[in-house]
Amino acid sequence: MVNTRTVKKGSIIFLYFYNNKYIGTGINFLNFMSNEFEQISLKPGFMKHNGGLFFKTIAKDEYQFKVKVNENHLNSAHIVHGGFIAAIIDAGAGTAAHRSAENNPCVTISLELKFISATQLGNELIGKVKIQKKTNTMVFLTCELNVENRIIATASGVWKILKKKLPGAGPGG
Repeated sequence: MVNTRTVKKGSIIFLYFYNNKYIGTGINFLNFMSNEFEQISLKPGFMKHNGGLFFKTIAKDEYQFKVKVNENHLNSAHIVHGGFIAAIIDAGAGTAAHRSAENNPCVTISLELKFISATQLGNELIGKVKIQKKTNTMVFLTCELNVENRIIATASGVWKILKKKLPGAGPGG
């Protein structure tokens, strides 16, 4: 039997038991199962200007991100602008690619979006990202953007893994 508990962001401590007797501990520093969303748009830039993005790791190949719709995200019809939806999916899915690539920077190669329904001021958009495949140089993923139980948009994309650290590169666009 193995019991786990979260110690801090990005690490999990394992308590090992055999026949109900404690036999040791281990720490896993992979980005598994964050309990809470964290703000990832901390550096000045496009996504911070747009209100930021919150992100969490669900499992090795599953991630979530969220953002609350503000007035500056609306178009002239008073619904969320498609460009904003594209931007948050690109940033959220890109962060998932970045995390799955062991924090190597990633750049978007392709992103296909399907807009399913409209959303409005005050709604909280939740993106669910699933890594479909990862190679040494590419990450293939799908994403679904929801408000409550309603699908707003779906996406699939490919990200290129860069093996060198870029100045200023990191999660959150």
